[in-house]
Amino acid sequence: MGKDILFEFIGTAILILFGAGVCANVSLKKTLGNGAGWGVIAFGWGFAVFVGAFISSPYSGGHLNPALTIGLAVAGSFKGNIAGYIIAQILGAIVGASLVYLMYKPHFDAEENPDAKKGVFCTGPAIRAYFYNFMSEVIGTFALVFGILMVGGAEIAGPLPVSLLIVAIGMSLGGTTGYAINPARDLGPRIAHAILPIKGKRDSDWAYSWIPVLGPVVGAVLAALLYLVVK
Repeated sequence: MGKDILFEFIGTAILILFGAGVCANVSLKKTLGNGAGWGVIAFGWGFAVFVGAFISSPYSGGHLNPALTIGLAVAGSFKGNIAGYIIAQILGAIVGASLVYLMYKPHFDAEENPDAKKGVFCTGPAIRAYFYNFMSEVIGTFALVFGILMVGGAEIAGPLPVSLLIVAIGMSLGGTTGYAINPARDLGPRIAHAILPIKGKRDSDWAYSWIPVLGPVVGAVLAALLYLVVK
């Protein structure tokens, strides 16, 4: 395993540790952050991206997102091991989500709402309408990847602008689906939710799971194609 792939794994694990961690802190019963609201979650995910990218970007570019890796490759800005990055990102997300479960286990045990437990790990729509849910993920990821490409790629943009972009997407576009905008961010923790011995959990909603995987990939490819036209 190259150092770049290792740091994609580490960076994505840290991203999910902080990102799913803020969801746990806001959503689960008896935490000190319980009920803090959407704004805390949006900024928490932005800070999570900042920390994960800050640590990993010197070694891997800090993609932390298969959709971004694919988008950068389509745009010609990334010529590395695409499959290796994606596998590392998904495995890192599983590890990060598992650490959140370990951190908050007493609160998972105290929480009676199985939807709240699942929501710590993976996204779900506020209103289930698959076409519109899919388009929400496409549009949100398009905004992310096109923004990053227009400032020269994730490594050149740096963690702070990308993190602020994540916050903006969450505050403005995230209320429909929970804005996965990252296949690893949703699929890895969803796998963790399915396999971890979480007390009183519900199913992992695999019927919905394709939307936060395929939607971001389509959005990223569209962003890359537009970038190739306008650059």
